[in-house]
Amino acid sequence: MADDVLILIPARMAASRLPGKPLADIAGTPMIVHVLRRAEAAAAGEVAVATDSPEIAAAVEEAGGHAVMTRADHPSGSDRIFEALAIMDPRRQARVIVNVQGDLPTLDPADIAAAVALIADPAVDVATLAAEITREEERTNPHVVKVVGSPVTPSRLRALYFTRATAPYGEGPLYHHIGLYAYRRQALEKFVALPPSPLERREKLEQLRLLEAGMRIDVAVVKSVPLGVDTSEDLALARRVLANH
Repeated sequence: MADDVLILIPARMAASRLPGKPLADIAGTPMIVHVLRRAEAAAAGEVAVATDSPEIAAAVEEAGGHAVMTRADHPSGSDRIFEALAIMDPRRQARVIVNVQGDLPTLDPADIAAAVALIADPAVDVATLAAEITREEERTNPHVVKVVGSPVTPSRLRALYFTRATAPYGEGPLYHHIGLYAYRRQALEKFVALPPSPLERREKLEQLRLLEAGMRIDVAVVKSVPLGVDTSEDLALARRVLANH
């Protein structure tokens, strides 16, 4: 486990489509605890949940995890983890900060480690994940964000663009972006200080702010997309998937 890597999981109760979802029961355990345990299993660095909810903090601490209380008015998870970073690491010892969404209870711990590994390249400011699209309907679904990237190796891309459109055009694979980010500390500081960018506002994708500011994002290509829980249907599926785990 690296001493200079900090894994932060932002979580709030006020999700618009599924309020209270971090505490939703999945196989006898709150969803946020499933995510916490997967982040811990990555063995990539210290893990904490950043939240504005005493109920979420209590569930995390009851499970043996660490919770950091943050303000309730953050516009994004990135802003929430930035506040948590300042609270947890005032001496600025953390070099890499990983943002793991709190609604990914099936996330493979190895995928967290894969993103962190890309930061070993000094040219990379931010690392993220993607998986090749295998279902035809996802190619045209605007809710499936695609990353357009230039191959570095068979399992790594340099991101050129993120879009809800079907891209790139022509023959070849399309990649489903997975919203997990490993930031160099300076990149996260720069990101949260910038206003939303024109393409970010148009596509409603905050990672475009990074690209428009000239930062380099590399992508680890992993085997599959973890289940994101946004609706009651997603929650029912997560319960079925994790029932025997």
